[in-house]
Amino acid sequence: MRTILITGPGGSGRTTVAAATAQRAAAEGTRTLVLSADRTDTLGAALGVRTGASPVPVAPRLTAWRPDATAGFRDDLAGFQDRASTVLDLLGASRLDPEEVTPLPGAEELTLLRALRDAALADGGDLHELLVVDLPPVSQALALLALPEELRRYLRRLLPPERQAARALRPMLGRLAGVPMPAEWLYETTARWDMELAAVAAVLADPGTAVRLVAEPGPAGA
Repeated sequence: MRTILITGPGGSGRTTVAAATAQRAAAEGTRTLVLSADRTDTLGAALGVRTGASPVPVAPRLTAWRPDATAGFRDDLAGFQDRASTVLDLLGASRLDPEEVTPLPGAEELTLLRALRDAALADGGDLHELLVVDLPPVSQALALLALPEELRRYLRRLLPPERQAARALRPMLGRLAGVPMPAEWLYETTARWDMELAAVAAVLADPGTAVRLVAEPGPAGA
């Protein structure tokens, strides 16, 4: 699967170019998915359909997807609270109602990375032949593209792979220390996150991935 990442200054027409690129590829016979993380449906306006949390068909061989950052954030929060219930009860922490939580800054970008990963892994990457990604403006896009490797580095700092060799000793260590040791789900979650981030990083580093900059003539474009 080839990937085209489209970015540029705000208001330069990134989404329009992304939509046009996807439409042209589909018209030429390429199975294409176009992704956007905008809260407002500018992608849908450019394509003439309403896009949202689930992929929607736009035309033959063309699908559009605008993942819902709010729903994804709430699902992740609910899952985390369920898995960490023992630790939260030990600390006397109050549970958060997912409905009262709003996504943190950057949630849209993380949701876009997750969608990119899902698209790349779907049916081994054979579901679509081309992935067109409508990225945020340049400065945000650069931070977004660096995020997978940065997060993997943080995970390795927090829970180095060599420490996982002590997983079988957790019950004994817990009794000696007098405090609960990291649960099995923490190791499993760390390994899953690392694998998912590695999949995103592989897409970004793939020779078939290209970046297109959209800019208008003028100082901002320069």
